[in-house]
Amino acid sequence: MSNPSPKPLPSETITLAHGAGGKAMRDLIDSVFVGGFASPQLQELEDQARLDLAELTARGDRLALTTDSYVVDPLFFPGGDIGKLAVTGTVNDLAVGGAKPLYITCGMVIEEGLPLDTLRQIVASMKITADAAGVAIVTGDTKVVHRGAADKLFINTAGVGVIPIGVDIRATRAQPGDKILINGHLGDHGAAIVDAHGEMSLDNRIETDCQPLNALVETLLGICPDLHCLRDATRGGLATVLNEFAASSGVSIRIDESALPVRPGVRGMCELLGLDPLYLANEGKLVAVVPADAAEALLAAMKGHPAGRDSAVIGEVMPGHAGRVILDTAFGGSRIVDMLIGEQLPRIC
Repeated sequence: MSNPSPKPLPSETITLAHGAGGKAMRDLIDSVFVGGFASPQLQELEDQARLDLAELTARGDRLALTTDSYVVDPLFFPGGDIGKLAVTGTVNDLAVGGAKPLYITCGMVIEEGLPLDTLRQIVASMKITADAAGVAIVTGDTKVVHRGAADKLFINTAGVGVIPIGVDIRATRAQPGDKILINGHLGDHGAAIVDAHGEMSLDNRIETDCQPLNALVETLLGICPDLHCLRDATRGGLATVLNEFAASSGVSIRIDESALPVRPGVRGMCELLGLDPLYLANEGKLVAVVPADAAEALLAAMKGHPAGRDSAVIGEVMPGHAGRVILDTAFGGSRIVDMLIGEQLPRIC
């Protein structure tokens, strides 16, 4: 089916009529969403997407389902926007479970008065990101709320993927001796949101690391199907992920501060604001706990992939002291890395 040509809309901003279920809403859906996302399932305009079970079962033996909501402020930030973030976050939540992401839903809560050009830009960004990740946006929902009842735009997604036979990635599988890998610099997304607020006057523009990770995970699984733990280090950062792994697996984890990849600009911003890059949000970083005998080959593959050129081995899983994460500092000491208490930066995703 060919993509429908966008229809001109009588208003340049979102009005309450665009959420009322009548002609204005249908015109908005046709013009902005159906035309923008351009997936065959969406163009049918049913109340649900109808997915081929044969296609799903041909790819694996388990369905993976995730959901998330995105309320980032501002909507646009260096290197990304709320639309790119929504697709990336959904894809990555599936990928780190070993699933091949296939389909995404999109629910939009739009504030009255949002410029239509802004909405079109975000939809276009979602489409570009979905195409890059090899997923389709197949169904959605639109709600419009009164001016002041929301902050411009909130996006809710669900993602569907399929886990191949034999893949068993979970937070309970970390074992003593396993190596811990990360695919690049820490804290770029959190720092980019601070930069976007325009309050720091930073000399070096820090861009978000927002990127789909499913192709990188596929590469890793091709080398070592027995990956033990994977998780994307979003809110709460690396420290939170490691604490979750240590607690779930009943092990301790030791990481080396000198091995942690952090950009000088991010480190400098953290020093100015009293933040810790271990807790800063990322939107394109995964933490992998892998068998020691596969670590070298996996690190080489990560470094050879566009999403992992700055990858590093940052630590090891240890026996005893269940649930504890220890950082060996650059000064020769050590300290316990706790779970994040409170929120360093609100509304980063």
